[in-house]
Amino acid sequence: MNLRIKCLLGFFLLVLYCSSLLAQTGVPFNQRDDQYRLLGLKRAKEAFEYAHKEYNRKKELFEQNLISELDLSRSRNSFADAEVNYQQSLLAVLFEGQYVTVVEAIKYQKENGRKHVRLKLANTSGGDAEFKKLVNIDDELFRSLQPDIINDVYVSLLNAENTIISLPYEAKIEQLKYGHPVTLDFALLQDLDAVTVNLVYGSGSTRSPKILLQKDATVNKVIVDSEQFSQEVELGGSASFDLTLELFSGETNTFKLEVVNLPAQINRFFKDPGSEARLSQFKFTESADTRRAALQVYLPDRPTKEVLIDKPISFYVLVIPREQAAEIGNTRQRRWSQAEIEALNVGYVKLDLVPRGVGKLLVRAQQLFYSIKPDETVFMNIELINEGSRRLNNVEIEADPPLNWTKNIEPAIVPVLKVSEEKRIGLSFTPPADVAVGRYEVRIRTSSLSDDLPISGEDKTVTIEIRPETNILGTAIIILLIIGLVLGIVVYGIRLSRR
Repeated sequence: MNLRIKCLLGFFLLVLYCSSLLAQTGVPFNQRDDQYRLLGLKRAKEAFEYAHKEYNRKKELFEQNLISELDLSRSRNSFADAEVNYQQSLLAVLFEGQYVTVVEAIKYQKENGRKHVRLKLANTSGGDAEFKKLVNIDDELFRSLQPDIINDVYVSLLNAENTIISLPYEAKIEQLKYGHPVTLDFALLQDLDAVTVNLVYGSGSTRSPKILLQKDATVNKVIVDSEQFSQEVELGGSASFDLTLELFSGETNTFKLEVVNLPAQINRFFKDPGSEARLSQFKFTESADTRRAALQVYLPDRPTKEVLIDKPISFYVLVIPREQAAEIGNTRQRRWSQAEIEALNVGYVKLDLVPRGVGKLLVRAQQLFYSIKPDETVFMNIELINEGSRRLNNVEIEADPPLNWTKNIEPAIVPVLKVSEEKRIGLSFTPPADVAVGRYEVRIRTSSLSDDLPISGEDKTVTIEIRPETNILGTAIIILLIIGLVLGIVVYGIRLSRR
């Protein structure tokens, strides 16, 4: 009997030893566990549960003095290793399943005119319910890891060149919980319709989806902007204001363009920059909610009561829904205040136009050809006329005569030449004593300043012919000889007729 009991006890101790070895080694490593992490998690969970049960059983045997403290310590170490492996597998699956998605990205404009993007992000990994269903996990360890929360989500907006165009440059979400989306607001440093949302979260996971921004349709208007909102234009000239039109409406897609507070003396019309066709109304399509247009204005040649030199003219471009345009009526019949325009709740942009006058120097000369003797002087006049819309300052007259010729200009400088004023200038040119017979040219140049801008008149070229000196005695002798010859012929002819 004692021998049988000893054999059974030895067999039991052998089973305990083998169980201890199995608990220490755990489940053999499978190379596919890294590839199929969910299966690896299941294997690690089973090994953890087995090691836990084995450790509890060893504790009972140790309390009954059936095993040594060394065996209990080995079982405790095996249980700790299995727990760590289980936690690592669980974390690997959780991090692999984390996913941040962009729910919506809405572009809108604030009252100060700055463009913003309202970005809504959500945690769609669903770890809390999904993983418990797949691996049947429902313990404190799983809950303590917070599988339904993604920590440290960093968000920024990029352009096509991967440059950050958002302000703040990078926003951080401390925790993004499943079922609780978070909305961020970014100011756009570059006005774009499509951006890349750069996401970094969890243990270093990244996503960079490129998205087309939605427009805030709640305002039901077209936002108008112009880079060249203030221009200086010369009287008699024209200017073009570029306009960018963005649709923020879900109700209307056809709009009318109007200009208010612009004097009637200034002609204006809208045109398409591409086709140069004139526009009065335009329509947005489903594929394009941003359009471009241009306002062309033409100033009168002369100042008027409403168009004064250097006095800015402020006016507005309105983009009115077609249905509302009929209710407003003719917008050009009166002046509009900004408060009245804002009360219309339509898209508008304020523009400035500064008429500038410019002087125009006209040079007139009655005669540009002179024939003189070597000892004579050419005297001539030219007239300077300001045909522009601004006075001319420091009108200077210069002449380039041939070498060794003497010139005299009176006056050589005209301090001021007002609009439409005329001024006569006297010039004289004297050849040197040894001048040769022939033709010579003198170029007359005029220059001035108008509002610190250089203004030049048309150059004039004067041609001077030098005639040779006349020999009076020789000429008289020749004339007498001719007369004598003629008389001789006549006398001889009379004598012949009498015979």
